[in-house]
Amino acid sequence: MSDLDRVFKAYDVRGLVPEEIDEELARAVGAALVIVTGARTGAGAVVVGHDMRPSSPGLAAAFAEGAAAQGVDVVEIGLASTDELYYASGSLDLPGAMFTASHNPAQYNGIKLCKAGASPVGMETGLADIRELVATGVPPYAGKPGLRTQRDVLEDYAAYLLGLVDLTGIRELKVVVDAGNGMGGHTVPTVLADLPLTVVPMYFELDGTFPNHEANPLDPKNLVDLQAKVTEVGADLGLAFDGDADRCFVVDERGEPVSPSAVTAIVAVRELAKDPGATIIHNLITSRAVPEIVREHGGVPVRTRVGHSYIKSEMARTGAIFGGEHSAHYYFRDFWRADTGMLAALHVLATLGSQERPLSELAAEVERYVASGEINSEVDDQAVSSRTVRDAYATRPGVGIDDLDGMTVSGPDWWFNLRGSNTEPLIRLNVEAADRQTMAAVRDEVLGLVRG
Repeated sequence: MSDLDRVFKAYDVRGLVPEEIDEELARAVGAALVIVTGARTGAGAVVVGHDMRPSSPGLAAAFAEGAAAQGVDVVEIGLASTDELYYASGSLDLPGAMFTASHNPAQYNGIKLCKAGASPVGMETGLADIRELVATGVPPYAGKPGLRTQRDVLEDYAAYLLGLVDLTGIRELKVVVDAGNGMGGHTVPTVLADLPLTVVPMYFELDGTFPNHEANPLDPKNLVDLQAKVTEVGADLGLAFDGDADRCFVVDERGEPVSPSAVTAIVAVRELAKDPGATIIHNLITSRAVPEIVREHGGVPVRTRVGHSYIKSEMARTGAIFGGEHSAHYYFRDFWRADTGMLAALHVLATLGSQERPLSELAAEVERYVASGEINSEVDDQAVSSRTVRDAYATRPGVGIDDLDGMTVSGPDWWFNLRGSNTEPLIRLNVEAADRQTMAAVRDEVLGLVRG
């Protein structure tokens, strides 16, 4: 079996197939999840889904074998997006496993795990225990094995999402959707089927070798095809999904990207209209415009660290109705606090279709600042690089520093965050300012300090 420390990450299991992840590992993780979640004495079952990668069906079947051998039934939902798996876990109240490597290249695969009700499993919430059991050997179960059954939840998933967003009476929209040969090609046709939309599909064929481009819309080069098609066909907007279709990126009618912070603000306004005065979660790299807009609409913004486990725990603690991240993960109280890009996309469609202005105008109202995007720098010592930057800014008048997640340095009309990678010798910089000149000046000064 592979080096477990290499494949057990902070939030999931991920690595190369078959060198690091194989069916033996999947079988052991299935057995361990049953024990760690108490599924045998609790719900008595687990649910498993998989994406379109060539290795995914075999890995998911091995996981099901391992779980069933521990005496629980296994509900196999087959091809699914990650948020479709979360829907199954939430609606059936079962622990779950999704086999996907999300946006990673074709040679990778992985396992996203959750407890009953789509509650996250990370290193601090059970994943370390699963790793330990896998390492030492999962004790065999002497009782009767569970039953494995197949269940298609796609129609129910689509109906549930559409029940959360009022799309009645929206105007006819033309939307280009780039599924990147990922699971959006599976879910989008069903979810959008009966809406007043003309859908122009791109790369809907399920193909885990990603023949057209990587299914990673966070990288601008993977949006180029979508942007060109939107302007070519005169669409109202474009949507791009990542490989497991839990993240959705948006471009406007000009083919220009709409930042995930802007999408967070648009969705927050809609959710606050349904639940006035509610709490909205945003991570510390989202635009300053997000908390400003939340307050303007009577909501309570709460700032968190980056990462879904922090978002979800803060949502549970505060009772927040919605949370958004700069990476295009969007979390909804009414979706078991799990992330779903499809639901965020429906909110954008509802907002755009309920009035006559183009998306570029709507986005301009909430994109109040200029951002650098995330810039990575390879460094010999993250701590030394961070200390160099801290020393340069600590004594400047009107500058504040906080250490919620990495280091955030704030000035009167700008801020930047510097965070070290947990897995690579990289340090990540995000800068935002009131205008492009200020943003560029701060960005260049910090990069000069970081890179020596």
